[in-house]
Order: sequence, then structure tokens, then C-alpha cells
Amino acid sequence: MAEKIERVMVVTAHPDDSEFGAGGTIAKLVKEGCEVTYVIVTNGDKGSGDRTMTSERLALIREAEQRNAARTLGVARVEFLGYPDCEVEDTRELRCDVTRQIRCWRPDLVIAMNPQRSYNLGGSHRDHRITAGVALDCVYPLARDHLAFPELMPDYEPHKVLEIHLMQWENPHLVVDISDVMDLKLKALACHASQFADFPAVEKRVRERSAELGKSKGYGYAETFDRVVLGR
Repeated sequence: MAEKIERVMVVTAHPDDSEFGAGGTIAKLVKEGCEVTYVIVTNGDKGSGDRTMTSERLALIREAEQRNAARTLGVARVEFLGYPDCEVEDTRELRCDVTRQIRCWRPDLVIAMNPQRSYNLGGSHRDHRITAGVALDCVYPLARDHLAFPELMPDYEPHKVLEIHLMQWENPHLVVDISDVMDLKLKALACHASQFADFPAVEKRVRERSAELGKSKGYGYAETFDRVVLGR
């Protein structure tokens, strides 16, 4: 993969989704010399149990936390689309916004969430599923075809992505050994302090899950994906 993948885009719904689902893989890609861009669809303005918190203040906190987490992993840039948390819809506006990001930063690889409902981790957020479906539609065919979103031309020329990796925990195609970057993944996750009342418990859960994902390959820790190869 390293021979052809130079630019990577990670498209997720909320601040912290990237670190939870692919933080170790992102760290490895950066260490291999890849340029990584985050595209975060929502501002995360609903994710708090604190009754004194406001959506406006939370959005600012979560943006700062996400930038710190990205910096910890060596991510080159973070683009926030600013949609309200828990209100993501598959609209032309969102598809255009994500297509613009793909055409702007021209990734070889897009890492995204999984559009299929899954309860194996305790639930499935609708923002995750919708964002993932939009990301797939934007990779193919919307970012590729010049007649899609003509208003983006000529500033944002069409671009063809080579691969998509979808975060997956059940029967994945790709198992990535993150043993050597597990501590870095956890350090990045810890940046999202507003989301954790008990980070040691979160760390324990993440380590256990990552160990389970790596077991089939004999890895200490792993992240897993479905892989879609689109070709040149």
C-alpha cells in the first residue's frame, strides 16, 4: 500500500470518531510518509451529559480537542464542515461539501466509517451511517465525474480515489497491526477529554477490543477494515 498511497483522507461524523476507529492506522500512515487530512462532518455540539454545557461552547471545545488529537497523530490538516450533531442528512449540500474536499486534497486513500448498522459495539449512531454512505457516494462517482456538481468547476477538478477503507469489526478484509502505535492512539484519544468521565475505563475497553481484533493475525493490537480497491 505504501508504494502508491501518498495522500489519505479520513471522513467521519464527529470529533473523536477518527481516533476511535482508525487512530493507530492513521499514525502508521503518517510514519510511512503519507499526508493525512481529516474531514469532520459535524461540530459535535450534542455530545455532553453536562446540564450546564451549551451547544455553542461544546462545539468550540470539541474542535480544539480534535485539532489536538490530530496534531498528536501527525495529521496535516483538519477540515470541519460544521453540520449539527445528530442532524446529518444525505443531502445535495453535504454531498457537494464532501466532494469539494476530495477534489481539493486529492487523496489516494479514503478512510471512512461503515454505512451498515451494527450493534456489536453497543449501538450505531445514525450520523455514522449517513456520513459513511455520503463518503462512498462522493468517492464514486461524484468526485470523479466533471458533470457532477458543475458549480465546483473549474476550481475543483475531478479526482479518482484509488482505495477506500471502511471501519469494520465483523469479518474484515484488512487487519492492520497497530501494536507499535497503540500508545499514540490512546494519547490522541485522551485529547477528547470532554467525552470521557473515566478515561482509564475507556483505555481498558479500547485495549481489549484492539487485542481481540488482532488475535486472528497474532498481533498484539489491531484495527480492522473492509477494503475497496478502485484502481487507477
